[in-house]
Amino acid sequence: MNNNFSKLRDLVMSLESDFEKFYDKGNAAAGTRVRKGMQDLKNMAQDIRKEVQDMKNSTADQK
Repeated sequence: MNNNFSKLRDLVMSLESDFEKFYDKGNAAAGTRVRKGMQDLKNMAQDIRKEVQDMKNSTADQK
């Protein structure tokens, strides 16, 4: 759990400067990096969601 959370947090934090460059300075290349990072975030969130669901289901099966 902690490893997934750390990866998620690191990804979000790595996007901070590109968000600032895009929204504050209008840097189009930073916008592209933000979009890519957000897609990576979406995929990571989906993987974590699936893992949680699988763990939840396996626990329910044992009862």
